[in-house]
Amino acid sequence: MTFRVLVTDPIAQEGIDILKGGAEVDVRLGLPKDKLIASLGDYDALVVRSETKVTAEVIEAGQRLQVIGRAGVGVDNIDVEAASRRGIIVVNAPEGNTISAAEHALALLLAVARHIPQAYQQLQKGIWRRQEHMGVEVRGKVLGIVGLGRVGSEVAKRARGMEMKLLVYDPYVSAEQASRLGAEVVSLEDLVRRSDFITIHTTLTSTTHGLIGARELSLAKPTAYIINAARGGIVDEAALRQAVDQGRLAGAAVDVFTQEPATENPLFGSDKIIVTPHLGASTAEAQTNVAVDTAEQVLAVLRGQPVRYAVNAPLVAPEAYAQLFPYIAAAANLGRLLNQLLEGQLEAVTILYEGEIANHDSRPLKAALLSGLLEAVTDERVNVVNVDHVVAHRGLKITEQHNLTCENYSSLLTAEVKASRGKSLAAATLMRGETHIVRLNDYWMDVVPTGGYFLFIDHRDRPGLIGSVGNILGQADINISSMQVGRLQPRGRALMVLGLDGPIREEHRKQLLAIPDVYAVRLVKL
Repeated sequence: MTFRVLVTDPIAQEGIDILKGGAEVDVRLGLPKDKLIASLGDYDALVVRSETKVTAEVIEAGQRLQVIGRAGVGVDNIDVEAASRRGIIVVNAPEGNTISAAEHALALLLAVARHIPQAYQQLQKGIWRRQEHMGVEVRGKVLGIVGLGRVGSEVAKRARGMEMKLLVYDPYVSAEQASRLGAEVVSLEDLVRRSDFITIHTTLTSTTHGLIGARELSLAKPTAYIINAARGGIVDEAALRQAVDQGRLAGAAVDVFTQEPATENPLFGSDKIIVTPHLGASTAEAQTNVAVDTAEQVLAVLRGQPVRYAVNAPLVAPEAYAQLFPYIAAAANLGRLLNQLLEGQLEAVTILYEGEIANHDSRPLKAALLSGLLEAVTDERVNVVNVDHVVAHRGLKITEQHNLTCENYSSLLTAEVKASRGKSLAAATLMRGETHIVRLNDYWMDVVPTGGYFLFIDHRDRPGLIGSVGNILGQADINISSMQVGRLQPRGRALMVLGLDGPIREEHRKQLLAIPDVYAVRLVKL
């Protein structure tokens, strides 16, 4: 059988040549949406970068389509859910530009340390003022790395070669893994306080948006520099500009912006802030790597072979997948819940499968749980294809246990996360087609994660306490949609879980904490 591949965005010729080795290839760049839809029905594979928008409508037109290849990292321009519904595998190339991104971050670090762009601009104008460009050496300086994923790890390796001292903030990387790279794991506040240079290498999510704002910047040394070659929005741009202008930071180097393309930005116009137009992956080698990785995976899918970076493909026997599929959402919700209950540095995860689900290949549930656990800190989609690779890279210890019997339910999925500041455990099952979280640490209860906000209140069981909580929430105009209370004994330690119609503000959380016999208050979104 002859396969046909359509390429609609520019990719390196090396990738095209690989595709031509196993398929007929048509390169049609810049196709308008209507022509793409009209043409796609004749192809088995589609290869894009970021320009082509692969919407649900486009996917529906691909009657023969088996695989969509994204020559790059993000898949924001591809409707992955629509592809999954059609059984179309989506692959990407998350490692192809790793080295280029790491090298650009270090290039920015050296440039800001030695004022290279400023000196260049002056000398081009015929101005020779060496004294204005006194720089600092990086040897012996402290480099704080925020995010020790693929790029952050490569930065760490190279910074050690420059004899820098390394600090790391990444709650989802073990201390042992960081130690292997010569880095010390610390809190974000400690990293900001101690670092001479701070470089960002985490993904942009709801939890990392504004991760470094005015408060964090106020903790930094006035001689410190910040480098952001990860994603715009992780560092508050206005706060960063103000800190530099006021002399509370020595300078910054930024490659990414909240809005791109960026022709106007608060960071522009300062001679202490170096800016580049998102050049992290702009090397010939990176473009070749992502093209080759994508092409090889596209052909592998067409030939029925496994691939490493399948964004949405569970390689599990169909009959097993049919049995496990209902529990995938439950597993993902457990991971998200434990992510928000986690305190300290994640070290290990133990997963227990009980009852009917213990009879099947557990990889889809393991992948779903870890995807929920890690989704706030990585844009790498965790699935059955890459779950072991992701876990190994982060140095996490994963233990799985199977028990073919279950005392109270037909199936029960339990996960415990161990962190530097304690453990958290949660268990879920399926009833009437819905996920039910039935255990939280030592408490048995029944919480249905309906896609909203939940308030977890650790307290002592006593008369009047629930009324006090309700009174504060009522005054804040926060409606309670559900309530569950688990207790170990009357008037002993207890856990209250309230479903809310909306989030509470920090001032209300503090009011709840001020109630006598309330030990902890945490807002969780599921």
